[in-house]
Amino acid sequence: MEKIKKAVIPAAGLGTRFLPITKNSPKEMLPLVDKPAIQYVVEEAVASGIDDLIIITGRGKRAIEDHFDKAFELEWVLKAKNDSAALEEIERISRLADIHYIRQKEPLGLGHAILCAKKHIGDDAFAVLLGDDIVFSDVPCTKQLIGQYEKSKASIIAVEHVPPDRIESYGVVKYSGAGTGDEHMYRVDDLVEKPKREEAPSDLGILGRYILTPEIFDCLEQTKPGVGDEIQLTDALRLLNNEQEIYAYEFYGKRYDLGNKLEWLKTTFDVALSRADFKEELLRHIKKAIEAIE
Repeated sequence: MEKIKKAVIPAAGLGTRFLPITKNSPKEMLPLVDKPAIQYVVEEAVASGIDDLIIITGRGKRAIEDHFDKAFELEWVLKAKNDSAALEEIERISRLADIHYIRQKEPLGLGHAILCAKKHIGDDAFAVLLGDDIVFSDVPCTKQLIGQYEKSKASIIAVEHVPPDRIESYGVVKYSGAGTGDEHMYRVDDLVEKPKREEAPSDLGILGRYILTPEIFDCLEQTKPGVGDEIQLTDALRLLNNEQEIYAYEFYGKRYDLGNKLEWLKTTFDVALSRADFKEELLRHIKKAIEAIE
């Protein structure tokens, strides 16, 4: 049985919604307490059994490469200070997986970013994980999708129910009955990128996790610029859907959208509250802040 061992993580976006911090720092390196967002994504891929990662970068993204590289000077200092816990964590990060970097030389959209990985992926099915979405779940979201792929041998898109007032920010699927005997698995009839609220075919919005068959690359090469004058992955998936079945999978877990400052703050808040070393003091601080406002 073919195993999913490769993943593409697009990380070439300019992050304009986070300016001015993203003027010099990649948005993917924004921290959730003390860990950059992209590390959560890489760790999810590794926990899903993937050991060959392609990160699509662009100008100004060198900090991502440095984060997952060896840090000899820092390791030397930590050894000298006998800070074994910090040293172990720093060394662990550099050993997470085989990570390759490919530059997207022009900002031509998500579809084009994935197309940049064609030579490395070859004829294998592969995962795509977007850094704007962080998913916390007992079973990693990507691993859930891999399990569904092993049953169907078809491309799988992770979806969730989206409130009507946010539907215009998502790719949305039109679907029919369940497939492979799982009530969370839907046969995709069509996909629409950022539809108007009244024109959305359903409330199932696409989030940033996919398992894709290699035929997606031919479809991407045929895809013309769409919304935002960019090559949209959703448009390429529509072409692929004409050739082979695609399924949408309603995953188990809690997903956080890091696409804007407010959502990033909410996510950071929840991550901090999930940690025993911060929870009690943070709750006391919040209580005092609320009392001061009232």
